[in-house]
Amino acid sequence: MSETPAPRGATEGHPLRSGQRWVQTWRGGAYLLGSLASGAATVLALPLLCVPRLARLWASWHRERARRLLGTPLASSPAQPGPRRRAGDNSATGRTSRALLWLPVNAVSGVALGLLALLCVGNIVVAAIATPLWWAFSPGTGPRLFIDVPVDGWTTALILGPLQILLLTALAYLCFAPLAQAHARICLAVLASQPTDEQLAERVVELTRTRADVLDAHGAELRRIERDLHDGTQARLVAIAMRLALARQAIADSPRDEQFVEGLLRDAHEGAEEAMSELREVIQSVYPPILADRGLDGALTAVTARCPVPTRLRIGDVGRVPAAVETIVYFAVTEALTNVAKHSQGTAAAVRVDRLADRLSVVISDNGIGGADDRRGTGIAGIRRRVLAIDGTVDVESPAGGPTTITVELPCGS
Repeated sequence: MSETPAPRGATEGHPLRSGQRWVQTWRGGAYLLGSLASGAATVLALPLLCVPRLARLWASWHRERARRLLGTPLASSPAQPGPRRRAGDNSATGRTSRALLWLPVNAVSGVALGLLALLCVGNIVVAAIATPLWWAFSPGTGPRLFIDVPVDGWTTALILGPLQILLLTALAYLCFAPLAQAHARICLAVLASQPTDEQLAERVVELTRTRADVLDAHGAELRRIERDLHDGTQARLVAIAMRLALARQAIADSPRDEQFVEGLLRDAHEGAEEAMSELREVIQSVYPPILADRGLDGALTAVTARCPVPTRLRIGDVGRVPAAVETIVYFAVTEALTNVAKHSQGTAAAVRVDRLADRLSVVISDNGIGGADDRRGTGIAGIRRRVLAIDGTVDVESPAGGPTTITVELPCGS
């Protein structure tokens, strides 16, 4: 799907939803018809595909095909060779057994689901041919609509033909994508690799490190909030209380000294407004109210609209996103666009938000000079800490001379 420039800060999310669904329908239909062909090939070439190497290659092709449809990363499988490798589920024997199990599963599910798609598409084609060309067939040999209704006149052709096309197109729109995704999930479930001991150990180390970073970041955030409240808001409130006390004492001692009392009250009023402003900033740093008021679409639209660099925003159909993920996306985009305005020297930026299965992908790019580095205090380290806190990933591509692309992926449930 091609992108066209949009006004700065405009979101393209809602207008694309219908188009994206049709793309999913086309992809789902193609996937189901391909599954029919592969299921039939599995039945016809079953003795040949029972050879372990060919079975693994056949399974690998199906796994990659299912991964592309669902938009999920392909898990790395093989354990590294060496004396510590155990003959587990990731060994050649384990992969072969899963590949052989996939043969009958694919033969049944691929043929069954593929036939449904073929019947739907085939009858749409029959109706499309029968409507204008029914007269070209000999009597008794012409096409039939709705299984057994012969097309023998313009009335039947012009009424039943478009009706069959409409109903079957609606059926395809509703069913092709879910059926294709169901088959792809079955494929990945059957062919999924089980983690080795080494992979599990690496995962434990990564989670331990991430948890330590999260605790450090949480402690630093609490200290920042306490410092902001103590040094800012609390100090102003104390000053307000002192001015009000002086005003009260002045009224009691000198009821006619109106100018002095007015000055104290004016200072107290200004201090109260400043304290409220600082308190509002502290609250916004914890959870931006704009997310609660306008949702992720509206919040990101506001952020991109405020950016001094012209920014194009595209938000796909992301569905329901947890509040924690929304907050991280909001702060990541805000921080990244702040970096663009301050450091990139770019003339254009773009923000793209998409959902692939249970992962939310956020891509922020600009055409600036590049050279972004966590160690130089450009805010990327803060983005990385927030993202790692919920087991997400951050990838920064920023060669000298540009451009810069920051890709954030966050888990957001199925």
